[in-house]
Amino acid sequence: MAIIVDKTQKRRDIALASRDIILDKGIQNLTISAIARAAGIGKGTFYEYFKSKEELLFELVEILMHAHNARIEARLEQAEHTPEKIKIFADFFYDEESGELRELYKMFTGISLLSPQEEMKAFQTECFDYYYAWFEKIIEAGIERGELKPVTRQMTGAIFATAKGMFIISETTERNRDLKHEIHTYVDTLMALLACEGEEA
Repeated sequence: MAIIVDKTQKRRDIALASRDIILDKGIQNLTISAIARAAGIGKGTFYEYFKSKEELLFELVEILMHAHNARIEARLEQAEHTPEKIKIFADFFYDEESGELRELYKMFTGISLLSPQEEMKAFQTECFDYYYAWFEKIIEAGIERGELKPVTRQMTGAIFATAKGMFIISETTERNRDLKHEIHTYVDTLMALLACEGEEA
């Protein structure tokens, strides 16, 4: 009797088994043979599930992002005020728990910028839309609770982009930045400016 393989699960298994070698070696100089060895499969089997090592990275980022989202959602449910929620939302860029995903995301973003593929652009767009809609809900809830002025809606895009901009600067310059401190200071200062009269943001 033929063994039925769950191809979706097999893709996940191969991607997760390759995580350590990708994090250790990076994706650019890593060969398919090395990935196949790390995953305990033949090179031919790799190509049954992935067209390229970049597609494998894409799968791995997606898997880890789902786990990250679940952690963030649980923490957001415990947070009471908008500034705290924004800090939780932004801690992807500096917290230890997100370190592996952050490294993989940097690789993925680099590939997307240098060799854009339609699948990757679609995934980046999907991620942006998902996180931006999530962030908009945080801001909207803060406005509805009377924590923030309604004008904050017009600044949502800029606030959303700032933490990522700070992260890119910290990764691409020689400045030794305390990213957590900078983001928290930015959030506290901005929320104080946008707080409704008589409210503490």
